Amino acid sequence: MEKKKPARRDFIKRSAMALGGIAIAPMTGMAHKTAKSNAADKKLHIVCLGAHPGDPEFGCGGTMAKYSDAGHQVTFLYLTRGEASDPKVTYEAMAAARTKEAETACKILNATPQFAGQIDGNTELNKTQNEKIGKMLLALNPDIVFAQWPVDGHPDHQVTGMLALTAWVKSARAFHLYFYEVNTGVETMGFVPTDYVDITALRERKKAAMFAHKTQDPINTYNDYFKPLEEFRGLEAGVKAAEAFIHFKTEQVRATIVGL
Repeated sequence: MEKKKPARRDFIKRSAMALGGIAIAPMTGMAHKTAKSNAADKKLHIVCLGAHPGDPEFGCGGTMAKYSDAGHQVTFLYLTRGEASDPKVTYEAMAAARTKEAETACKILNATPQFAGQIDGNTELNKTQNEKIGKMLLALNPDIVFAQWPVDGHPDHQVTGMLALTAWVKSARAFHLYFYEVNTGVETMGFVPTDYVDITALRERKKAAMFAHKTQDPINTYNDYFKPLEEFRGLEAGVKAAEAFIHFKTEQVRATIVGL
């Protein structure tokens, strides 16, 4: 008699509950980050790295709100201040406007904003910046780092993802590394999720944080890109709305297949 196999939909849905595979599963199969990482009541420090103000909010604001609501510390590390987003406005004026927008969004999500000092549209991936971002990340002592998926049409997004990956490697995998998507289909490419987080209950709060970025045409940007994306990832996860991630695992974890 053939045993009934669990449906793929049920399996994915289980991974999206609470903080799904992100907050629970990575802690069970990896020895690094010491035993304190395995404590159920451990308060985590989450660092979300984004190229521009708005990238963390649009890409994974619901998940970040879920972490902060659970009592975890959340920091948004913006690589730039979005200086070049409007050619009709000076870099100084645009940086000031977008910094204020980021600060407002972070208050909504209960996150702390920090800025890495690179310039929008002219970000750098080199030895100096690798060392700088690595030091900034390690100084924050993160348990988990989220960063933009580097396979992306926007050069700043590419740089952000690679800086995070380099810091992870040079830190001897001292933190868990997850990649998030921004504007998949237009910018993010080749993104095949490993984990989902159900953001249905936090959707309006994430939307409020996104809409704090008034310079970024948030209404049309949300309706045309992010609302459909949340619902599509929700369909994959068996919930109304979800955010999706790629967990970049250590060699030992990547080299295993369940059951073998």
